[in-house]
Amino acid sequence: MPSTTVKTPQGSDASLTHGLKQRHLSMIALGGVIGAGLFVGSGAGIAAAGPSIVLAYTLSGLLVMLVMRMLGELSAAHPSSGSFSAHAERAFGPWAGFTVGWSFWILLCTAVGLEGIGAAKIVTGWLPGTPEWAWVALFMLVFCGTNLAAVKNFGEFEFWFAALKVAAIALFLILGVLAIAGVLPGTDAPGTANLTGRGGFFPGGGEGLVVGLLASVFAYGGLETVTIAAAESEDPVRGVASAVRTAMWRIALFYVGSMAVIVTLVPWDARAVVEKGPYVAALDELGIPGAGRLMNVVVLVALLSAMNANVYGSSRIAYSLVERGLGPGALGRVHGGVPRLAVLASSVFGFVCVVLSHWRPDDVFSWLLNMIGAVILVVWAFIAVSQLRLRRALEREAAERLTVRMWAFPYLTWVALAGMAAILVLMAREPATRVQLYWTGGLTLVLAGAGHAWQKARAGRRAEAPART
Repeated sequence: MPSTTVKTPQGSDASLTHGLKQRHLSMIALGGVIGAGLFVGSGAGIAAAGPSIVLAYTLSGLLVMLVMRMLGELSAAHPSSGSFSAHAERAFGPWAGFTVGWSFWILLCTAVGLEGIGAAKIVTGWLPGTPEWAWVALFMLVFCGTNLAAVKNFGEFEFWFAALKVAAIALFLILGVLAIAGVLPGTDAPGTANLTGRGGFFPGGGEGLVVGLLASVFAYGGLETVTIAAAESEDPVRGVASAVRTAMWRIALFYVGSMAVIVTLVPWDARAVVEKGPYVAALDELGIPGAGRLMNVVVLVALLSAMNANVYGSSRIAYSLVERGLGPGALGRVHGGVPRLAVLASSVFGFVCVVLSHWRPDDVFSWLLNMIGAVILVVWAFIAVSQLRLRRALEREAAERLTVRMWAFPYLTWVALAGMAAILVLMAREPATRVQLYWTGGLTLVLAGAGHAWQKARAGRRAEAPART
């Protein structure tokens, strides 16, 4: 096993510009919590778990807080566009950085296609008769073009996208709390009827809670992007520290808070929760004219924001891998401060989804979801084991870099790893998620094997180089 000496991995982010301002990074951190998984995916979780979805989001939220704290500790000490991939390489060698880096790249590239298809479905609902694939193509062209330009363009798009999402969900929470308190004009306080009636707080029993827990875990995916973006900000260490330290209240307010409002206002088994989405269903329940349609616009913005962020994140992960000698060199070329070939390569699968949405419009979404379902757990596990290994080295060799510290180290790190293991066991027990586990397990093994082969080949080339000279 390699030494845990703290060092900068091969390559650097020197070729990238620092075009993201602190306001960009702050809003990316804030709005990054409010994603497509929350607006779109939470409906299925509520339908399975009922009111206990609040408990599910609380448990998974606690796990995510621990993961983000660990990642914040590592990223504040060593800011890098490779983020957790660079940390894994530093901890365990190039094969680990290769495995987790390309796993996350595949996750983000596939998510771009998923979000494009989801956004297209909303628009075709407004404009029936227009082809879904054409909208996916349009969204891909827009965000591919945005990310090919200067990084500040990405920052500006995300700033305004995030501002709209934050404003919308804050207004939703205010209206919801007023309605629950019975002081919103034209509405009656629902009391606890929707929480304790219709089967009680656990209408689906333990199995329903498990399904809700799994749905909530994957809704949190994407929070890691802020540590990738920090490498191109004016003050990476400050940006990472600020994002991580505010993660707790953001998760509690936006995720857990909004789930509590929804299940209090709307019967959990109402068809509209799944068909229209939980936020639209809750606003319709309040009878506010046009509010449901306006929330659909916000959901569309959330999907487009996620597309933009994932094109960005995947291109920077690819760039960092190449810079560290873990990918094809062409992807590392930088033009105007932007790794444009990496952006194009990261957009390819999104454009493939244009074809897939035309060829298999009915089942392409579920097929793509199964392909990447559990990758985020692999990423989180690498973050945790890397933090376990690198923390001691940081304390010995560069203690001044520990501006963000993991709580109760190493005990809470082990608690987080145990939580991830428990989720994997639950996934293996559920037929609906077992196939995702198979896909992710196979992908991880293939990439780990490729990473070991790449590491061995690179070591061989380096050994040959002195002999030739």
